[in-house]
Amino acid sequence: MQLSIQKAKEANQALYELLLLADPSKEIVDEYLVRGECYKAWIGSELAGVYVLLKTRPQTVEIVNIAVKESMQNKGIGKQLVQDAIEKARGWGADTIEIGTGNSSIHQLSLYQKCGFRMQAIDHDFFIRHYEEEIFENGIQCRDMVRLYLDL
Repeated sequence: MQLSIQKAKEANQALYELLLLADPSKEIVDEYLVRGECYKAWIGSELAGVYVLLKTRPQTVEIVNIAVKESMQNKGIGKQLVQDAIEKARGWGADTIEIGTGNSSIHQLSLYQKCGFRMQAIDHDFFIRHYEEEIFENGIQCRDMVRLYLDL
């Protein structure tokens, strides 16, 4: 499956639909879209996925959002997006790339570790503090942010 990945020039409805799959808070998404760089992935003329990279500290970049269109999940697109983000971070001169996900995000935790990320920390009750609505995935309440990193 051949992906074409390009920097997004503006956020439209289709882009927001994908971003909100990974982060249900439009306010939080808007905040990091202003500070980060958003990349869109296409298969032919169909928008398949998206990710947002953000410089957080010197030589450190974070993937703050990554999402694949629901009908295209489990086809390796997420892995390709993560790998592209890693290459972009290297190109920016980063020594480390980070990503955070929910304690209930079982598939994402597996994917990130398969891509070489290692667990670093847990931000207890992150999703309780920062989101008004409760989030449930895989029958588990999403409460804690699991932080992962990869040395480049």
